[in-house]
Amino acid sequence: QVQLVESGGGPVQPGGSLRLSCAASGFIFSSYWLYWVRQAPGKGLEWVSCSGGITPYADPVKGRFTISRDNAHNTLYLLMNSLKPEDTARYYCARLDCSPYGCYIDYWGQGTQVTVSS
Repeated sequence: QVQLVESGGGPVQPGGSLRLSCAASGFIFSSYWLYWVRQAPGKGLEWVSCSGGITPYADPVKGRFTISRDNAHNTLYLLMNSLKPEDTARYYCARLDCSPYGCYIDYWGQGTQVTVSS
């Protein structure tokens, strides 16, 4: 079955860096676009970045976060630099399924918590 398992989160001071990983299994990894999505305490889901044919970023993270993927090892990454307290959130990777009728997220990981605080 499809599994997405995030890791790499934790506490970090403002200005610090973290690299999140998302280990995927149960599907042909290279055939799918994958998203990073985050949810801050008390807030809704916020799209962060997408890894597929293009690599756009949400404005709050542009220039600080870098998404990448290793198709040989079925792993998605998110390198986060210059972290800010407002980056505190639970970070999820998600798989995007596309058909002629549109695209939607069909699988989520369990998330990894990132806490930016001095």
